[in-house]
Amino acid sequence: MAELAVKYNITTFKDGKQNKGWKGFTLEHLAGLSNDNKQAPNGLGFELKSTAFYKVKGIWTPKETFAITMINPANLVETPFFKSHCWEKLKALVYCAVSWNGKHNEKSELLKVQSFDFLESETLIKEIEADYEFIRNKCATQGFAALTGKDGKWIQARTKGAGHGSTSRAFYARKTLIQEIIKLEE
Repeated sequence: MAELAVKYNITTFKDGKQNKGWKGFTLEHLAGLSNDNKQAPNGLGFELKSTAFYKVKGIWTPKETFAITMINPANLVETPFFKSHCWEKLKALVYCAVSWNGKHNEKSELLKVQSFDFLESETLIKEIEADYEFIRNKCATQGFAALTGKDGKWIQARTKGAGHGSTSRAFYARKTLIQEIIKLEE
């Protein structure tokens, strides 16, 4: 994938730091999608997301979570789950698992592309809705600053942005949700 990133002028490293999003940006470019921060799905009816996986005791495991969408506090308080940007993106998810081969390693392979039919998993949807509604209620009663990554079983609302002290927040899919979405064989 690094060769494709170079071909499309996508920065993988700058000033000694890795661009964590280079694999996703490369996949978006290959799919003909724009790289933007809009809250709507980034494709025509789908949302493309990727996360690096690595092997732990021979089992492919997500290396990190992924951001679903930014949170606007007023919009969160006013909007129930099934009308939210969070749900719009989750229900339209096309997920790409890519390999992680160590820090500052440009080698990466696309392991699997998969959509997840949330509508086939009623229990999971109800639990994600419960996470969202808990976070929504917490924002309404305790304020936006009270939202932390500790809340939620499947999704969480945590800070997003460079450095510590960031005040912006986004919904993130926890690693456990990623493992429900995409199953990698050995």
